[in-house]
Amino acid sequence: MDAKELLKKVRKIEIKTRGLSQNIFAGEYHSAFKGRGMMFSEVREYQYGDDIRDIDWNVTARQNHPYVKVYEEERELTVMLLVDISGSREFGAVGVEKREMIAEIAATLAFSASQNNDKIGVIFFTDKIEKFIPPKKGRKHILLIIRELLDYTPESRGTDIGMALQYMTDALKKRCTTFVISDYIDAHDYSKPLSIAANKHDVTAIQVYDRRDSQLPDVGLMRLRDLETGIEQWVDTSSAKVRQAFGKWWYQRQQQMNEIMNRSRVEIASVATDEDYVKALMGLFKKRGVK
Repeated sequence: MDAKELLKKVRKIEIKTRGLSQNIFAGEYHSAFKGRGMMFSEVREYQYGDDIRDIDWNVTARQNHPYVKVYEEERELTVMLLVDISGSREFGAVGVEKREMIAEIAATLAFSASQNNDKIGVIFFTDKIEKFIPPKKGRKHILLIIRELLDYTPESRGTDIGMALQYMTDALKKRCTTFVISDYIDAHDYSKPLSIAANKHDVTAIQVYDRRDSQLPDVGLMRLRDLETGIEQWVDTSSAKVRQAFGKWWYQRQQQMNEIMNRSRVEIASVATDEDYVKALMGLFKKRGVK
């Protein structure tokens, strides 16, 4: 898009998402993520109810008794947005394109974090790291992120969530609050990198999907093209068996994704492109805020 059209879109998203973050999300975001940015202070003996993820195994081994790490709250958080910009984000059959909703959600989270005086950084990824924007504060920085969300052209079209998580874990030594925004259509196994990242950082997953990702319409012969590989095939959607098989495939993928998230203790919110993402984010924030 040309510079004038891009500026117009950036301004439109800023007005909408900044208003949401100020008027709706500010309190919920703070409740959900305050105190999540922690730094190590000391160790003490394990007490009933302590999170086993805080166990210091080195001290435990030396003392022959479980000890946990004690943290103290940092005054500000570092928020990282891991944004999937693979080919499948261009799909939009029901509602808006995934890329539009992903951009709005990322911008809303960025402004919400800014309201909390947090630093914001972004990693754009496909099946490679496309761009890394280091964490900073300020409106100018957020507008840069929005521009890149709308206009960045990736070099690749595949998806590798695990690679992006590993990159973040290696690149960021300080604990940060991380949102992984993707449709989670990924042939790679990202369970181990997610578990490692979740042990070091505070990770939250947001899935953006299209209704046609989950079910086929009954419209006869349809040519489907994989937006990441470019492979095309004809599918007879008038066949109930074909539609049922497609629905089963989607259901099994969702089940597998949720199991991976549960094992890593990562909260996930799923939102369709024809739904209101405000409701999904509010539910996510409130769920975290009461923990």
